[in-house]
Amino acid sequence: MTVRLVVVSHSEKIADGAVELAAQMAPDVVILPAGGTDDGRIGTSLEKVMAALEQAAGDDGIVVLTDLGSAVMTAESAVEFLPDPDTVLLADAPLVEGLVAAAVAAQAGADAAGVKQAAEAVRRAAAPEAPSEAETVGPPDATGDFELVNQAGMHARPAAKIAGGISGLEAEVTVNGVDGASMTGLMTLGAGRGSILHVEAWGPDAAKAVKYVGGLVEAGFGEP
Repeated sequence: MTVRLVVVSHSEKIADGAVELAAQMAPDVVILPAGGTDDGRIGTSLEKVMAALEQAAGDDGIVVLTDLGSAVMTAESAVEFLPDPDTVLLADAPLVEGLVAAAVAAQAGADAAGVKQAAEAVRRAAAPEAPSEAETVGPPDATGDFELVNQAGMHARPAAKIAGGISGLEAEVTVNGVDGASMTGLMTLGAGRGSILHVEAWGPDAAKAVKYVGGLVEAGFGEP
C-alpha cells in the first residue's frame, strides 16, 4: 500500500490528463480524478470529490491536489464529511507538477506528510536556486558524482523522480548547484547523456539522499 492521491479540478479533462501523466511516473500509486461537475460542465462537484475520497480511503492516508480556489473549498467540504478527516491532507501546490512530485514520492514509499511536502516543494521551481548558505553551512555531509546513462538525459521523468524522493528526506541537496528538490530546477540543467551530476547533501539523511540519486542515475531511471 502507498499514500493515495486525489485530483480536484474544474475540468474533467484536466483531472484525467494530470492523472494519466502522473501514473506514468508512479505505476503503483492509486491516483483518482475528481474533475468537472456531475453534468459535464466546468466546475467542481462535492459528490465527485467525496466519491473519490471514499474510494481512496486506506491506512496510508490521502493527499489531495487542487487547481483553483473554489476547488480547495469543495475539497475541504468533502473532507469534513469523512468519518476520519485527519487521514486526508490538502497540498498547496501547482496541480500538474505538484501531482507528479507527489506521485513519485508516494511511489518511493513516503508517508502522507512526505508526499504533501514533495508536492509543495515544487513551488520553489518558480525561481530555482540552491539551498541558502544558512542551510548548507560547512562542507557537505555526503557527495557523489554520477554519469547520466539514459538516452534522454535529464528530462521530466528523471527530474521528477529525483525531486520527489529528495523532498521526502531530511536533507538539503544540490545537483550541479541547483536545488535537488526542484523538478524544474533540475530540468534547467540541460544535462544530456554522458553528463556528470555532482551531488552534495547536508543533514541527517545526506548519505541516503546521495545514494538515492546515484541509484536512479546508475539504473538509467528505468529507461533505455
